[in-house]
Amino acid sequence: MTKKLIAYFSRADENYFGGAIRYIEVGNTEIVVNKIAEMMEADIFKIEMKTPYSKEYKACIEEAKIHKFEDKRPELVSIPDSVDEYDTLILAYPNYWGTMPMAVFTFLDAFDFSGKTILPICTNEGSGMGISENDIRKLCPNSKVEKGLSLIGSEVENSDKEIENWLKLNENKKTR
Repeated sequence: MTKKLIAYFSRADENYFGGAIRYIEVGNTEIVVNKIAEMMEADIFKIEMKTPYSKEYKACIEEAKIHKFEDKRPELVSIPDSVDEYDTLILAYPNYWGTMPMAVFTFLDAFDFSGKTILPICTNEGSGMGISENDIRKLCPNSKVEKGLSLIGSEVENSDKEIENWLKLNENKKTR
């Protein structure tokens, strides 16, 4: 049995939901992670920035845009001591400017994921995975990055079956 780590970035506060901005107390990606935690045994690590993005949606996307286009690596609140004990990393994040939030880049930069399997999950409102899978491959060139799961953020409450099927598909790949 492989040991799994779920590392995720999620943002509550004002969020975009198919044309409207709404305030939420738990981010969509965190909802997905909680669902996964009910389906499998895994350790969980929340990727949090020391200086979080604004609670207001429009300000947040501008801050995220600057981080992306300046290739910034925001400082994190904490980081695990090691990921050596894990065989599989489930990496969950929202789509920010066509890829992962830069805090996820900071997290991936901190470790050597050689020989590990990475399973990306991206919440979005229609923009899909963007180039995040390619970015993960560039940051973790000696890991096996499987096909990610794209979930519509405003529909994550009803995504159990989709998540379960994706997890089973990836578990079956390991037994072949």
